[in-house]
Amino acid sequence: MNLFRRKNIDAMVTSAPGPLRKVMGATDLVMMGLAAMVGTGIFVVLGRAALSAGPGITLSFLAAGVACALAALCYAEFTAMIPVAGSTYTYAYAAIGEIVAWVTGWSLIAEYGLAASSMAVGWSGYFQTFLSTIGVHLPAALTAAPGAQEGHMTFFNLPAFAIVMLATALLSLGVRESKRISNLMVLIKVAVIVLFIAVGIWHVEPTNWTPYMPMGMGGVVSGAAIVIFSFLGFDVVSSAAEEVKNPQRDLPIGLLGSLVICILLYVGVSAVATGIVPFMDFRGSDSPLALVLQRADIQWLAELVLLAAIFGMASMVMVMGYGIARLVFAISRDGLLPKFLSTVNHRQVPIWSTWLLGTCSALMAGLLPLQVLTELICMGTLLAFIIIAAAIPILRRTQRHLKRPFRVPFSPFVPLLSIIISVVLICSLTQLTWIAFGIWLLIGFVIYFGYSRRHSKLRRA
Repeated sequence: MNLFRRKNIDAMVTSAPGPLRKVMGATDLVMMGLAAMVGTGIFVVLGRAALSAGPGITLSFLAAGVACALAALCYAEFTAMIPVAGSTYTYAYAAIGEIVAWVTGWSLIAEYGLAASSMAVGWSGYFQTFLSTIGVHLPAALTAAPGAQEGHMTFFNLPAFAIVMLATALLSLGVRESKRISNLMVLIKVAVIVLFIAVGIWHVEPTNWTPYMPMGMGGVVSGAAIVIFSFLGFDVVSSAAEEVKNPQRDLPIGLLGSLVICILLYVGVSAVATGIVPFMDFRGSDSPLALVLQRADIQWLAELVLLAAIFGMASMVMVMGYGIARLVFAISRDGLLPKFLSTVNHRQVPIWSTWLLGTCSALMAGLLPLQVLTELICMGTLLAFIIIAAAIPILRRTQRHLKRPFRVPFSPFVPLLSIIISVVLICSLTQLTWIAFGIWLLIGFVIYFGYSRRHSKLRRA
C-alpha cells in the first residue's frame, strides 16, 4: 500500500490540455484574485482589527500581505511549472505523494466551500441594508440562520442562499460568460474603493493617528492575525491553470499582481479610515466604512460604498464557487472521488461539481451563522500554505531537471519563513477549531481508505 505514490510531472503537463476551455489571460487572473480578496477585509474586518492595532492597522495589513506574498511566491513557481487544475492538491500529488495530496484537497474543499458560504452571509447583511433603504423588509424568519440573532426567531438566511445559487447558475454558463460578469463587479468595487481613498483623504485628522501603535507591536501582530483572513483566497487563481491561454507567464502575474494591488488598497483604506474616525469608535460597528462616511458627512459616497460591498462580496462568492468546482474536478479526474464529478457539459464546465457543491454551500449559508463558518477557513488555508512551501525544496532536490519558468527567490529560506509564519498562525487558532478540523480530516481519511485508495488511477496504472 504505497500512500506516497507521486504523479509524473512531465506526464501531467503533457496530458493537461483536456476538456476545459482556454479563455483566460493575465488580466482575467488578476481580476479573479481581486474578486477573491477585495471585500471582507474592507467592508467587515477592518473595524474589528483597528480595535487591536489602532492606526497601526496599516502595518497589520502590510504584515499579513507579506505573509501571504511568501506563500504566493511558492504558488507562482508551481503554477508556471505545472499548469494543471487542482491548485495545492495537484502540486502535493506531484511533489510529496497521494495521501498528502488527498489531505490537502480535502482541506481546500472545506476552505473554498465555507468561504463561499461565509461571504454569502456577509453579503446578505449588506443586501438587507440596501433593501431597507428602499423600504423593503424581509420576514424576520428568513433573514438569518437559526439562532443567529438574539431576540428574533430566525430559521433560514434566504438572501445568502439565493446569492450562492445565483452564482452557481452564472458559473454553469461557462468561464467566458461568468468571467465577464465577475470582472465587471470587480471593476465597480475597486473604482468605489479608490474613490473612497481619494475623497476621504481630505477629511483626515492627523491627530487621530497619534499614538500610531497604542497597543505596541503586539497589537499590530494581533491585528495581522485578524486581517490575514482578508487575503485568503488568492490561491484560487491557481485553480484556473487549465483554462489559461499562456499559463507559464500569466499565472504568476495573476497571483502576485492581484496580491500587490490588494495590499495597496487595504493599506490605503485603513489609513484613511483611522484618520477620520478614532480607532476606539469602531467598537460595535459591523459596517466600518459606513461609520467613516457618516463622520465625514459624505452621504453620497455611502450609497456607492454600499453598492460596492454588494457587488464585491457577490464576486467573492462566484470565485470561491469556481475554485471548489475546479478542485473537485481535478480530484475526481484522478479517481479519488466519483467519476461523475469530473463530467463536463457542452460548455466545457464541470457541471456536476458546480451544481452539487454550489447547492451544499448555499444550504450552509442559509443554515449556519457566520462565526461558525469562519472558524475552519483559516485552518485549511494555512495547512495548504505549509504543504506548498515544503514542496518547493523537496521538488528542487528530487527533480532538478524540471523547467521552472518562475523560481522562488532565496529558496529554501523563503519557503521556510512561509512555513514558520503559517505554523505560528495555526497555533493561535482556538481549540474548538482544532477539534472541528480534526473531525473533518477523520471523515476525509474514512473516504480515502474506503473509496479513494482503491479507485486511484495512479494505483491502477
